[in-house]
Amino acid sequence: MPAHIHSIATAVPPQRYAQGRIRDFMLEALPGDERSRRLLRRLYAQSAIEFRHSVLGDLAGEVAEPFFTRTDDQRWHTPTTGQRNARFTRAAPALFVGVARDALARSGWAPAEVTHVITVSCTGFFNPGPDFHVVRGLGLSDRTQRVHVGFMGCYALFPALKVAEAFCRADADAVVLVVCVELCSLHIQLKAEHDAMLGGCLFGDGAGALVVSARTPPAGRPALTIRALGGVLLPDSAAAMAWTIGDDGFDIALSSYVPDLIQAHIQPAVADWLATQALTVPAVGRWAVHPGGRAILDKTALALALPADALAVSRGVLRDVGNLSSATLCFVLDRMLNEAPAQPGETICALAFGPGLTVEMGLFARCGRAVA
Repeated sequence: MPAHIHSIATAVPPQRYAQGRIRDFMLEALPGDERSRRLLRRLYAQSAIEFRHSVLGDLAGEVAEPFFTRTDDQRWHTPTTGQRNARFTRAAPALFVGVARDALARSGWAPAEVTHVITVSCTGFFNPGPDFHVVRGLGLSDRTQRVHVGFMGCYALFPALKVAEAFCRADADAVVLVVCVELCSLHIQLKAEHDAMLGGCLFGDGAGALVVSARTPPAGRPALTIRALGGVLLPDSAAAMAWTIGDDGFDIALSSYVPDLIQAHIQPAVADWLATQALTVPAVGRWAVHPGGRAILDKTALALALPADALAVSRGVLRDVGNLSSATLCFVLDRMLNEAPAQPGETICALAFGPGLTVEMGLFARCGRAVA
C-alpha cells in the first residue's frame, strides 16, 4: 500500500526584504576592495531573486537586539556560532509549531491521530529539540514517535520522506507529520570571499510541513501518492559543496562549478532512476526541481532537454523567497498541488541537490480532484 502526501503547508517569517535592499546592506558591510564589490553586484543582478524573508530585523533599520554590530571604527562584526545558534533556538520553535499546525489542519486529521513527527533542519541545534516543541505545541500524544533529520542540507526533505514512508509501510494506520524549518539568514557571513557572498545572495528563511499516511486520501482533496524515492552521489564532486561549523558561524563551500557538475551528470542519473520505474524523462508530466539558484535550474533544464516552461514553478519560488534549503521543495510541491492546473494521475518528478554532491529524487502521482 503506497504512502500519500495528504497536505502541504508553508510559512515564512514576517520580515520581507527586497533583494536590492540586502545587496545594499552587504555592500555597506562587506570588507574588501572594489573588485569584490563588483562581484557581489553581479551575483545579485544574476540571482533571479526578488525577495527573501528573515527572522532578523537588522536590515529593517530599527531592532531591539542587533545581529550585526558596527564598532566605533565603523567596522562590521558578525556574531559567534553560539550567538547565531541562540537566535535559532529562540526563533525556530514558533515556525516549527505554526507550519505543522497548518499542515495538520489542512489534512483533516485531529492531533490525537498523529503517530509520528519528523523534524528537519541544518541551520541550528537545540534539545529538547523541534520535535519536542511540535508534540507539545500541537497537543500530540506523549507516545508520539519522534525523529530529527539534521545537517543534511537542501536535499534533506527526501531522507525525511523516506523515513515517513517506512513508518507507513510498518503501520498502515500511521499518520506522519514532517516539518522543515531553515533559518539560513542566521549564517550570513560578511566576508569578501566568493562562497560567502554567493551564500549570502541565495538563502532565505522559511518553513514547510507535510502530512504523510498510507490511508486513502479523500476523493475531493488533492494529494500526492509517493511512487518512489531514490538518490545518487555524483562522481568527483564532494568538494564542490560542503557545510562546516566554525567559531564565527557555519561556513559554506559553494563552488561556482556546481551547476556545471549537475549539467554533466544529471541526465544519466535521472534517466537510469526513472527507468527503474518504467519511465523516461519525456514521459514525466511535471518537474519539481529544488531552486538552488538560477544557474542550477538553467543547467538542469538544459541537461534534461526540458520544455522552456517546465521549471516555471521552481523559478517562481526562487523569485519570491530564494533558496530555503530543505524547506524549499515544500513550496514548489505546494504550488503544484494547490495552484497549478493538473489532472489526477499526472506524474511529478522532484529533484534536490546538496553536499556530496548528492542528488535526491522523488516520483509522485497526483490523486484526488483536479485543480481548476
